[in-house]
This record gives sequence, C-alpha cells and structure tokens, in this order.
Amino acid sequence: MKHFMFKSCIVTMLCVFCSLSANAEGKFVLFKYGNFDTWVTRQIHESSVIGGSKKTLYEIGPNRALTGNNPYVNLGGSPWGTSNVMAKVSGITKTNNSVYRDNRGSGHCVKMTTHIETCKVLGLINIKVLAAGSIFLGDMKEPITGTKEGPKALNFGIPFTLRPKALRFDYRVQVPGNANRIRQTGFSAVTTVPGKDYCVALLLLQKRHEDAKGNITAQRVGTVVVKYGKSTNGWVEDATYAIHYGNITGKPFYDASMMGLRSTDYARNSKGKSVLMRETGWADADAKPTHIVLQFSSSHGGAYVGTVGNTFWVDNVGLVY
Repeated sequence: MKHFMFKSCIVTMLCVFCSLSANAEGKFVLFKYGNFDTWVTRQIHESSVIGGSKKTLYEIGPNRALTGNNPYVNLGGSPWGTSNVMAKVSGITKTNNSVYRDNRGSGHCVKMTTHIETCKVLGLINIKVLAAGSIFLGDMKEPITGTKEGPKALNFGIPFTLRPKALRFDYRVQVPGNANRIRQTGFSAVTTVPGKDYCVALLLLQKRHEDAKGNITAQRVGTVVVKYGKSTNGWVEDATYAIHYGNITGKPFYDASMMGLRSTDYARNSKGKSVLMRETGWADADAKPTHIVLQFSSSHGGAYVGTVGNTFWVDNVGLVY
C-alpha cells in the first residue's frame, strides 16, 4: 500500500480544489479547473496513410498550446482526464476527439458529444466506430496501442478522504430521444441495442485496498448517479445531488444497472501498473473514503454503444460540504 493510501488531505486540498464560496446550504468547493475556463490544446498530425489530417485535441488544464505527436500527461496539477486520445497502432497515428472547449458567456465550459469516428486507409478500408464524449477524475496513458488496451489506459479516480454532502454543477443537455441505441465497433455490422440513450453524471466514493501483489479492491462509501434523457431549454444552474452513503440497495431510488458495485474499471496501483479495480461490498455509512470517482459522459451504455447526437455540456463542477 506504499504511496497509495497516504495521499490524503494535503493532496485533496492543494491539488484537487481551487476555490471556495459559502451559501445557505453549506460550503461549495470547486474542483481545480472545474470552471473549464482554461484548456490545453494539442495539435496532432495523423498518419498520411489515413489522410494526414491535423487534429486539435482538448484537455482540461492550464492555458497551454502543445504541438507534436507526444503522449499527453496531465498538466498544471489538473485532476481531469478526457476521452480525447491519441492512438498509435502498427505505426499509424490516429486521434479521437469527442470532448470540446465551448463558449459560455465570457468564459468556457466543456462539451461532450456522441459521434461516429471514421478511419479511412488509402481510400480502401473505411472503419466507423461510435465514440462517446467523457470527462473524469483521473488520467489516460497514451498512446493507445489497440482496442483492447483502451480501458487499461484509463486511471479511474483520484485520492480523496473527505465526506461531502452533495455534488453540484451547471449542465445543458441535447438528445435526439431515439427509442433505441446502436452498437458500432468498426469490426462488425451495426446492431440495435434496446433502450434509449442517456447522458450521465456519476460520482463514487470508495475505500480502496491494495494487496502485496498490487491488486486493488474497494468498498463503496458514497454514490450519486444521475441520468438525463430529455433535452433542456438552455442551462440548468447549481444542480445539486445528495451523496448517498453506505449500502443503498434497499433505497427506492436504487438502480442496480447504474449504481451497483463495479468490477470493470481500471486504476493504476502503487507500482505504476494498470489493474482491474473491483468493488467487493458496501462500506459502513460513516466510513472514510480513500478515493473519489467522478465521470460525466454523453452516453451510458459502455464502449461503442450510444446514440449519435447526444450532447452534454457541463460547467462549474464542485462539491458541497
């Protein structure tokens, strides 16, 4: 557990949060770069065999412009990762961009979209893949070297030891509202997935443990999952969602498909290796977490599943104490 459980309040207060305000409901703490007013832009040159396009990837962090096909590492102490990635497979460089900097008033916000990513090889092979936009607390290890390596590159969650009351942010949603979704992997025919698509906000507080072999397990301390299936009429400000502590399986709002214990997320252990992080049970309601997971996504069905056109804008993300 060396270097794993002991990044406590110092890391939390200095690296994760950046501003404070008070209101009648308690103290609101904005995540660092959680106002999305500053961004890192990356200029990536895709391989000539797939067209040689120059692409701009957006990352959440300090105002910085980067050029060159270099793996990205979070800058400026940013706790945020995105689904924007550079992949290099068999020597071919390709990007995916589904998270964007967007204008809001005199500043900016984050815009996440579900779209079809196309890859044409010398005009002969045309691969189309459905990709959703997502931001999360953590980071992504680049370059991605294959479709199976994508999930392993994601380091999901950051150290965190506090017990906030609620998650708060501004949001805007635009969804087509199709009755069903599609699954499009690029390697098989497009298939229909029953059920409509939702934009999702997910927060998990976890009490993690790393064993001597570097395996990571966790107990669930706190939970918030919100689905958005209808377009909004402009922005909804200061949306606030209570964090539910302890075992919530008996609560009337419990949705096992979205709130149940998870076993498919990857995290980086103290040895720097990416391993599956398995939730093994529910912690006591008064337990102290070691990590926080926070994710916003334009689709909810997992890799390659969603509805083209789903769009999720988020701004001013923080916690209420």
